[in-house]
Amino acid sequence: MASVTFKGNPVTLVGQEVKVGDKAPEFRVLANDLSEVTLADSKGQVRLISVVPSIDTGVCDAQTRRFNEEASKLGNVKVLTVSVDLPFAQKRWCGANGIENVEVLSDHRDVSFGEAYGVLISELRLLTRAVFVVNSNDEVTYVEYVSEATNHPNYEAAIEAVKEAK
Repeated sequence: MASVTFKGNPVTLVGQEVKVGDKAPEFRVLANDLSEVTLADSKGQVRLISVVPSIDTGVCDAQTRRFNEEASKLGNVKVLTVSVDLPFAQKRWCGANGIENVEVLSDHRDVSFGEAYGVLISELRLLTRAVFVVNSNDEVTYVEYVSEATNHPNYEAAIEAVKEAK
């Protein structure tokens, strides 16, 4: 498993670590209107999946804004942000911050995404910061488990991986 710390303290990640070349695991999360969203819902598209501990924190806010900005330049790419925040809080945050190019999804109900992608922090019931790129054939082409969950991901590498997956 990926070795991750949260505020300098080692944490335990639950689930299977995803690697480049793997078939992207299926998941079930909630949209802001409480409808279910799965990986299969965006079948045939390139997906950039941005994972954040909580949308209401500084780095998570900046990460979601950055990928929202990049999404408008990437064309036919589905950009998803996943956290365990409640859908109502996500909806409020997106509305207050003009987030329109990223679909912000909640894994709070059963942490299906967290367990499927190995990003669930056992001690905190939060998701660790990570980025995944999944091509139109549902193959994982890029993975970054950020080693310190309070740090930013490598935005440039993720964007380049999306361009290569198109």
